[in-house]
Amino acid sequence: MASTTAEQIVEKVGGPGNISSLTHCATRLRFELKDAGLVDQSALEKIPGVLGAVPQSGDRYQVVIGGAVASVYADITNLPSVKGAKPAASDADIKAAERAKARGKVAWLDAFFEYLSNSFRPLLGVLLGSSLIIAIAAVLDALHIVPFQGVDRLTAAGATWVFWDSMWRSVLYFLPIMVAYNASKALKVDPWIGASIMAALFTPEFLSLSEAADTVCTTNATLGTDQCVAQIFGLPMQLNGYGGQVFVPLIMVAVLAQLYKLLQKIFPDNLQMVFVPFFCLLIMVPVTGFIIGPISMWLGTGLGAGLAWLNNTVPLLFAVLIPMIYPFLVPLGLHWPLNALMLANISSAATGHQDFIQGPMGTWNFACFGATAGVLVVASRVKDNEVRQTAIGALAAGLLGGISEPSLYGIHLRYKRIYPRMLIGCAVGGLTIGILGWLFGTVKTGAFAFTSLLTIPVFSPMWVYAISIAAAFVTAMLLVIASDYRTAEQKAEFEQAQADLALAEAPAAAAPAAAPAAGGVATLVATRTVGAPVAGTVVPLAEVNDKVFASKALGDGVGIVPSDGHVTAPVAGTLVTVADTGHAFGIKTDDGVEVLVHVGIDTVQMEGKGFQLDVAKDQRVEAGDLLAKVDLEAVKEAGFDTTTIVVVINTLSLKSVQPVAAGDVSLGDTVIDVEV
Repeated sequence: MASTTAEQIVEKVGGPGNISSLTHCATRLRFELKDAGLVDQSALEKIPGVLGAVPQSGDRYQVVIGGAVASVYADITNLPSVKGAKPAASDADIKAAERAKARGKVAWLDAFFEYLSNSFRPLLGVLLGSSLIIAIAAVLDALHIVPFQGVDRLTAAGATWVFWDSMWRSVLYFLPIMVAYNASKALKVDPWIGASIMAALFTPEFLSLSEAADTVCTTNATLGTDQCVAQIFGLPMQLNGYGGQVFVPLIMVAVLAQLYKLLQKIFPDNLQMVFVPFFCLLIMVPVTGFIIGPISMWLGTGLGAGLAWLNNTVPLLFAVLIPMIYPFLVPLGLHWPLNALMLANISSAATGHQDFIQGPMGTWNFACFGATAGVLVVASRVKDNEVRQTAIGALAAGLLGGISEPSLYGIHLRYKRIYPRMLIGCAVGGLTIGILGWLFGTVKTGAFAFTSLLTIPVFSPMWVYAISIAAAFVTAMLLVIASDYRTAEQKAEFEQAQADLALAEAPAAAAPAAAPAAGGVATLVATRTVGAPVAGTVVPLAEVNDKVFASKALGDGVGIVPSDGHVTAPVAGTLVTVADTGHAFGIKTDDGVEVLVHVGIDTVQMEGKGFQLDVAKDQRVEAGDLLAKVDLEAVKEAGFDTTTIVVVINTLSLKSVQPVAAGDVSLGDTVIDVEV
């Protein structure tokens, strides 16, 4: 039987033989399975360390782990059973195989978003690291310690702090080369070819073209920037600064992939190593410089200008729209195009190298984290340790790293009551940043910042951003605390699980010793029967209106439609569970038979109204002792089924458990025969 987290995951996805390939991203294991129908999703999500399980199109499956994903991935790939199976493939292999299958009406759309995701996802770590470096710089500038924002920065800040700036600008400036590398891998192109083509536009030689004798430059009076056109082979080439541009490598690699595959067909295997890279560079560097580069710049500028127009024309609508759509984009991985636009804004002189999308986006993130904080408070109050631990980890990842996936997959998508409350937090945060931004200036940033507590200083006006994210956080948190994150059914399920757990874990020693027989030697009276805890009409367990009990997942037994409100002990033993609401009792007999009496269905929602307890936990009872009195009419008026269920929890560990009664029974009549 599987014991470690890795072994349990492999088992629940259908075993090692069902895994075609496996890779991972920042928070998720990504499986390509032979048959996704073999996955036991419910059991998978209950594995300690698993935050959620997400089926994808075809036979792809994602298992959300969070920050420990790399170690879990390593554990799985090192399992002997998995090593003997098909080797784990790369993300690119998985996606390429999926595209080849072309399943579903929107397979091309899935492939497009996977391409974007695979191009950016491996860079999240360095983007986060660089955003923290610029956050430190922003704090120093805000405190007037080091003037990072001055025009003559080398003179004002000094060489040391200019060098500090280079540590984060390296990531942003050379981002197109990094994106080209990842995008090439995603499309099964030699990634070094893609990176080399993009790098050609960053060489000193290319940058010096603006100073060539036959290059003509004009100044844009509005932006204060120069636009130069060089003559290359007698043809005009528009020169651009490609630092930080992401649309250029994305489009370039998409074209390169077609050329690369064509060249692989033309040249035999023994010549491909030389001639495929040669012709790729020879063709794609000019194509990128003459066509793809300028077109991509126009595209990025146009999209950015469109959003800027919306932000400038109806800023309140824009400020609310962004945080309201993000909760639906992120779980589907559809937020990457907006992320690309943020990077394009930062790199564009037209926007003053400032992005205006991340401010409103931050209010969604903090509404998400606020909802998680609310869940943490409620889970701590009701002592749901599993959810509490998940919430603590998710909240730490969010507030310190700006990562929302642990909150979304670990909690929010499991408990559907959270989303409406989180959306209200998004709306409040969006309205706040929209109104304050209209009055005091739009919130902007010059860095691609993960919206966490640590990156608040990179936004300006910082106080507007801080107030807005605080409003989103507090609103979502208070709404979740006030209304709970669980439905009535989920509350009842949790209460039942707690009762079952207490009963199952109760030590046999909890029961007092049996009375000594003649001669002073203690004897243990074996439990042979379970009596009716209520008078009424017996119904088969399979017919009760509760799927869990009806499935016999909690043990075999019977249901009784009560005719009287007196509830008595069906066996002699110790009360190891007594629900505060008076609706459930767990009794453990001297010889280890575990019996659960559950009065009514979903009656935990009555919160004890109509129930009068006569016993307490750990109390010794004899068969027939009164446990509680129930107002059956009150239960019916509240809309609940009064059927009382009596089951033997440890049925599987006993020799025999047989329901024997039918029809009407009185208190104490035998309803179940037991053989220990």
